[in-house]
Amino acid sequence: MADDIHTGGCQCGAVRFRVEGKLGDASVCHCRMCQKASGNFYLPLVSVRGAKVTWTRGERKRFQSSNAVWRGFCGDCGTPLTYEAPDGMALAIAAFDRPEGIAPTIQWGIEAKLPYVDRVPELPGEDTMTDVDATSFLAHLVSYQHPDHDTETWPPEER
Repeated sequence: MADDIHTGGCQCGAVRFRVEGKLGDASVCHCRMCQKASGNFYLPLVSVRGAKVTWTRGERKRFQSSNAVWRGFCGDCGTPLTYEAPDGMALAIAAFDRPEGIAPTIQWGIEAKLPYVDRVPELPGEDTMTDVDATSFLAHLVSYQHPDHDTETWPPEER
């Protein structure tokens, strides 16, 4: 059963969730509503229909993006969390503590796909610390992002 337990949450740690059961289909949606809801080129989602979702810390805020769909997000940091439709709920893949194990298998809304998205893998890539002009600031960077695991409390006292 341990393989069927997944945890995650928002960037600031105010909202955390636990999913018990098998994850459903994972997808990427390119529709304009998903672009706006995620502030990104597309929104990777995984269905949790049939699984038990428990909000273990805080509560998501919700925005009704259409007559049929609600979008859940953290009211403190804005992290996109849910897509809630009449046929079930999906969670944002990147909100999981271990998103690398949730691979999309289909793309939806491709009529709104931004024309350069398919070329992103062709762009040159660099490690973060390669940016010499930013290295000094990055070397002293202290992240306030919630870690990718559950904690008793958050934020830590030393913040």
